[in-house]
Formats: sequence, C-alpha cells, structure tokens
Amino acid sequence: MSEIKSALSEGTPSDHDLQDYDLVVIGSGPGGKSAAVQAVKSGKKVAIIEKYEKVGGGCVHWGTLPSKSLRESAYRWSLGSRSGLELPEMSRLMKRKERVIDKEATLVFNQLNKNDVDIFWGEGRFTGDHELEVIHHDQSKSKLKAKHVVIAVGAQPVSPSYCHVDGVRVFDSNSILELKHTPQSMIVLGGGIIGCEYASIFQAIGTKVTLVDKRQEILSTVDREVVFHMVDRFITLGMEIILEAETKTLETTKDGVKITLSNGRVIEAEICFVAMGRQGHTAGLQLDKVGLTADARGQLKVGSHFATDVSWIYAVGDVIGFPALASTSMEQGRIAVCNAFNLNEHLSGFEVYPYGIYTIPEISTIGMSEEELIEKKIPFVVGRAGYREVARGQIVGDDWGMLKMLVSPDDFKILGIHIIGDNAADLIHIGQAVMQLGGDLRYFIRSVFNYPTLAEAYKTAAFNANNKILGRKK
Repeated sequence: MSEIKSALSEGTPSDHDLQDYDLVVIGSGPGGKSAAVQAVKSGKKVAIIEKYEKVGGGCVHWGTLPSKSLRESAYRWSLGSRSGLELPEMSRLMKRKERVIDKEATLVFNQLNKNDVDIFWGEGRFTGDHELEVIHHDQSKSKLKAKHVVIAVGAQPVSPSYCHVDGVRVFDSNSILELKHTPQSMIVLGGGIIGCEYASIFQAIGTKVTLVDKRQEILSTVDREVVFHMVDRFITLGMEIILEAETKTLETTKDGVKITLSNGRVIEAEICFVAMGRQGHTAGLQLDKVGLTADARGQLKVGSHFATDVSWIYAVGDVIGFPALASTSMEQGRIAVCNAFNLNEHLSGFEVYPYGIYTIPEISTIGMSEEELIEKKIPFVVGRAGYREVARGQIVGDDWGMLKMLVSPDDFKILGIHIIGDNAADLIHIGQAVMQLGGDLRYFIRSVFNYPTLAEAYKTAAFNANNKILGRKK
C-alpha cells in the first residue's frame, strides 16, 4: 500500500500562479480517465484534479472493482463449498480485494502518466469563468485555466435519517469494504442493484440475509421474468425478502441491530447494510461561481453529448445519475470531449448499451424488456433457453441460468436480450454485436458455436423464437 501511494504521489505539476489547459477533468474515475485520454490523443493539453491519494475514483476504490472482487471470491467459494472447501476468513477476502484495487489504481496512473496527463492532487473547485483552484493536501493552492471542464466527481452512498453508519453494526457500500469478519446474519435495506449484489455476496458465504425494500418489487428496471428467477434462487437458498415495508426505527444493540418495520414486524441481525441511494460529490465545487446548480441529490443536469447549461462545462458518470455504470461513464467521457473539441468521432454509433448486475447469479441485459414492449404495444415473441439445455450448463452445474430473447415477428430483429446465470455479463456482448450491426434472429440459427459453451444458448433460444413465429412445435 505504502509503495503504491508513494508512486501515485509523483508527477504533480509545480505550483504556478496560473496554468493553462485545453481540458481540466475533475475526478479520475472511469469517466474522467476516458475524457482525459481522449483529449490527449486528440492533441490537447490536459490536467486531472484528484482529491484522493490515488487515481481511479469510486469505481476502483469503493464501488465496482472491490464489490466485484468480493463477489468473485464469494462465488468461487460457493462452488468449492460443494466439495467441502472451507470458507476463508473475511480478512483473506479483503486482502485479495486490496490487491486487485492496488493493481488497477497503478494501471490507471500509468495510463494517465504515459499519456502526459498532469495530475493535481487535491480538491478542485471553480473560482470564475474558465478558472479553477486546487486545494492540495498540504493546503497549498494551484490555479488553473481551462477552455473546457469535465466534471466526473462521482457519488457517495447516503443514509436515511433513522440510522447512523458506524462501520460496526451499520454499514454502507464504502464501510462494508472494511468488514473484519463474516457475519452470521445481515439485514439489507434497499433492493436496488447495490443492495441485491451485496445480499447475494453475503448469502453465498453463509450469512443469513434478510432483504427489505419499501417497493413492491426489487430491481424494478430489469425484465420481470429474470428477476423472478433470481428471487426464486435467493429464497431457495435461504434468503428472506420483505417488500412494501419501510424502516421505522433502527437500534443498535450489544449483539447487533434491531429494526422495526412499517408492517409491524421487528427483525434482528448481527449487522445492517444500507443501500438506499447515492449523492453526487458536487458540494465543494463552488458551482455558483459558474452559474451551475446541482439538484437535491447533488446531481447535474446534462443535455446533448453531456453538456451542462454552461457551454464549456460537461458532466459524466455517477454525478449525472442513471445509469451510473462504469462502462457507460467511460463512453460518456469520450463523447463529451469529442463534442467539446468538435472531433469527427464525437458521436457514439449506438444508443443501446448492455447492463451488468453482479449478483449471484449474474444478470445482464440489453434492449427492451418484455414489460416495456407490452407498454409500447410493440409485437414480439419470446425465445428462451435454459442453461440446463446446453452441455456447458450441465458441466458448470448451473441449472438456474436462462437466456431470454425478445424478437420482432415481422422482421426477426432482436428487440432485447436478458440473461441470468454464469458469465451473463460476458455472454450479453454476443447479442449486443448482432443487434448493433443490424443482424437478426437468423444469425444465431445459421451460426456455429463452439461446443460445449454457454453461448449455444443463443442458438437454442433463437430456434425457440423462430418456431413460435412459424407456428411450429416449440
């Protein structure tokens, strides 16, 4: 840790009265890094302001990377446990997570360094038109002038008023990464992506999990059939899911937490994990100096190509809200910079992006859900393939997995693909390529897939849909 910190502390430009840049990026997460590198590749002089001691942003240090590292460790252990593999101590899982983080942070730093991006370590804020100030960790200051600015400051978890995240009994997605032991029981408040991911991670390593959400359903933006599959597996493996219930009180006790719900139930567990939304990191930016205002969630409104209401300022990533994915943030950063400098490649070629949800089992989706098609009155047929129908599914032991393909009966175009099961986030890219390159159902029928692979599920689902369109036996 200390060696990496030292390495990442090198390269800060000297403190001058005013340093002039074509682009200044605030934040070095996926969106910020992508914006900076795109600008440099286009011949621009670029600086990044990073408030923490390492580059990579929340994605690398508190969000995507550490949570997926823990997920992978938990998933591998859950497979090995069938053969009697003992659960490693939580400290070992956390050490592996730290190794992954350190390597990725070093990789990001090296990418920025080799592209001659100047890094200013400290907190950035606007001071006037095209001007910024950096408050360094030693309280010294640097003044920067920029033709354009990309705000990529990310977001942080927020806690409701009835609880205090203490990192002992009550945790959020940041503090959970410092957990020292495997809890016997856990209450998860919030059935969104983060809540479901951590609920499944801890269930996989043997924690008794209770998932609570005030809504009628969890993962409300995901195809309902896929969510039903996931819920079925959660419940079968011992998770309790409580819906349409809000937390009225949360008490910490000597042995854990005690929560009273709006439906009258009182539930207890060793720890509580709070996953009820995120707040944009905009409070310290002095947005008023440039005529910008964040909303109540600290998020910025953007228009075409991620431009804010101030023509020379763009915003990307979690700070602009949905979808708040590392993958989309990278593309947003690239598009923003290309638009700012009128580069020929500024437009993305595709409007539909894949989404990966790293629960256990994994979920990935692209295009419209069945519910969206029904709402829009778009005709469709459904082709399904269970993982148990392909040999690789039998080999890996995934009897729960499913690939669902939504197809237009008129022109055979793929309207949406939804996968739950092993390697879903990788498998989705096959369907993505076919959809974005103008292919249709017949591509899968006419293609030869390696045997045995999970990718064969595409062919099975395509035949299933095609038979329905042609009125054949399924």
